[in-house]
Amino acid sequence: MLAGLDPDQRTAVTAPAGPVCILAGAGTGKTRAVTHRIAYRTMSGEISPRHVLAVTFTARAAAEMRARLGALGAGGVQARTFHAAALRQVRYFAPRLLEGRQMPELVESKARLVGLAAARAGVRADRTAARDLAGEIEWAKSSLVEPGEYAVAAAKALREPPYEPARVAEVFAAYEQLKRRQGVIDFEDLLRAAVWGIEEHQDVADQIRAQYRHFVVDEYQDVNPLQQRLLDAWLGGRDDVTVVGDASQTIYSFTGATSAYLIDFPRQRRGAVVVRLVRDYRSTPQVVGLANAVIRQARGTEAKLRLELVGQRPPGPEPELKIFPDEHGEAIAVARRCRELIAAGTPASEIAVLFRTNAQSETYEEALADAEVPYVVRGAERFFERAEVRQAMIALRAAVRSIPGETPLVEAVVEALAATGWNRHHPPPGGAAREQWEALAALVALAEEYAASPEILPIGEAGRVQREVTLAAFNDELARRAEQQHAPTVSGVTLASLHSAKGLEWDAVFLVGLADGTLPTTYAKTAEQLEEERRLLYVGVTRARHVLWLSYGQSRSPGGRTRRPCRFLPQLTRGGAAETRTTEPGRKPERRRPQVSSCRICGATLLAGADRKLGRCPTCPSDLDEDLHERLLAWRASTAAQLKVPAYVVFTDATLVAVAERRPADPAQLLAIAGIGPRKLGQYGDAVFALVAGASPDDLAPKNFEN
Repeated sequence: MLAGLDPDQRTAVTAPAGPVCILAGAGTGKTRAVTHRIAYRTMSGEISPRHVLAVTFTARAAAEMRARLGALGAGGVQARTFHAAALRQVRYFAPRLLEGRQMPELVESKARLVGLAAARAGVRADRTAARDLAGEIEWAKSSLVEPGEYAVAAAKALREPPYEPARVAEVFAAYEQLKRRQGVIDFEDLLRAAVWGIEEHQDVADQIRAQYRHFVVDEYQDVNPLQQRLLDAWLGGRDDVTVVGDASQTIYSFTGATSAYLIDFPRQRRGAVVVRLVRDYRSTPQVVGLANAVIRQARGTEAKLRLELVGQRPPGPEPELKIFPDEHGEAIAVARRCRELIAAGTPASEIAVLFRTNAQSETYEEALADAEVPYVVRGAERFFERAEVRQAMIALRAAVRSIPGETPLVEAVVEALAATGWNRHHPPPGGAAREQWEALAALVALAEEYAASPEILPIGEAGRVQREVTLAAFNDELARRAEQQHAPTVSGVTLASLHSAKGLEWDAVFLVGLADGTLPTTYAKTAEQLEEERRLLYVGVTRARHVLWLSYGQSRSPGGRTRRPCRFLPQLTRGGAAETRTTEPGRKPERRRPQVSSCRICGATLLAGADRKLGRCPTCPSDLDEDLHERLLAWRASTAAQLKVPAYVVFTDATLVAVAERRPADPAQLLAIAGIGPRKLGQYGDAVFALVAGASPDDLAPKNFEN
């Protein structure tokens, strides 16, 4: 059980009975630690597997835990989600608790019942609004808030409900009444029923506590007040509980999850053993270094438990930071790089493109489809399969008949969408409604891009013609994109939001759209909300094992408003860490902002010195003139020998490669190569121009040049 464990994991595994808090950073082997702890205790005879209950947050995580425990010889342990464990107990005790009555049916989704409840409360709510109302009710019930308490609790929690809080409270109350009349319960009722059964029925409590005596809770930073209440009921004042979590991965507070229980665990449970797992076995040291740089600046309560990870894998490539003129160029570059990785042997299923909102997926779906790279969308429908997008496309086709043909395209699209109730300048509150609004905003962005770049299309031998920028033509373009992106795929590059990527990992990860306003989102206004956005970026970075690409477009569409890069990104150096320079003693270091230039091949902004010198990304193809490069090397050796200086004093290797690739023909072009200034132009310029023109190194002699 102890073989192969690092010292910190061993400490966690062998900790004595009682409260144990394992603070486990991303990739540090937390599942290995907790499963070995359970198996170690069972094999030593300290506990029996049938007396252990391990709870997780996803069925996938529970299945993985059961499989590992079985392989370790602890197959009798119950590993379940909170809801699965509660359902099993409520069903077992239902005849006793309900005095012979049948257990109510469990509804899988609240949305339909919430819609009916809204109508009874006099609130007009479409399907999207019903989903947002359901989300508010779920948050309230998970936070142990009753209908009469909702308005005050929502204000205190800075919620943004889809309607006035008092109206939401009325719908909440109507929903509870409707459930009772129909004899059904929801998932929160299930947890409450389990709590009620234990707290109000001593015989039930005694039986459950005799069965389960030792508890493990995974992802403890994501526990909500209702789940904590159930855990406390199971424990019944006992303290044999092991919790595992990482405060820096707290990203679900909008659902009612809180890291407060993890943070307060040592204070609430006297004598608790606290173990920190910081050895990262998932990611290269370069990725780990960037993750540490991102989270090092965190503030607030969660930052108290911040972990400094230590990479354990062999070194890998540096994280790449790319800046493009617009999102379209960004997506094309990402798709091209994905294709290169696949061609080099990386399975498509080991590549992920991660973004802040699902509405961002369309641009990457299109680019990957054009590049013939297979992809799958995780956690959401493909863009053109979403109901709101399909309805919007119907409205756009209908608008061709009602909107005058001379109307500018973007104006026509906005007008057509406004007829469906969409308002460009007023995004609605509520998660589902806002996501729907953003999907339609993405259609407007597509129209802006389409109008800004009217391509010249071939029409056979007769010549070429400029593409029409009309609403009808734009509808044809949308139909073409939809057809391309509906191609079924079995395995491909994963497209997912950062929230959907939690708990997953890939060999290569592309974090895209890293611009202020997107990440952090414009809806994050408080310090706590901004810190959660920072943690989202941290989660994204730590999904990468080997290759990590970070990028953003300076504008959404060609010619659009310039955006700032994500404020949470440190300036990357070749070591993947924050680049700073010192100032006066006692003052904080100032961030150094290197001169920015663009790749002459793909257009990405170059930040690393060697890349700026070459004028291209290290991954873009080289156009090196090998004959010129050989003559430059020979000339440099001869010149350095005559001047009695090291060769690099004349020109570095990188500078010679840049000259051989860019072949400067005049002083301006030579000065454009980073690292060449007026001094070297005067000393070596004539020789370089002669070599570029075809001269032999033997015909050239160095100029006398006084320092």
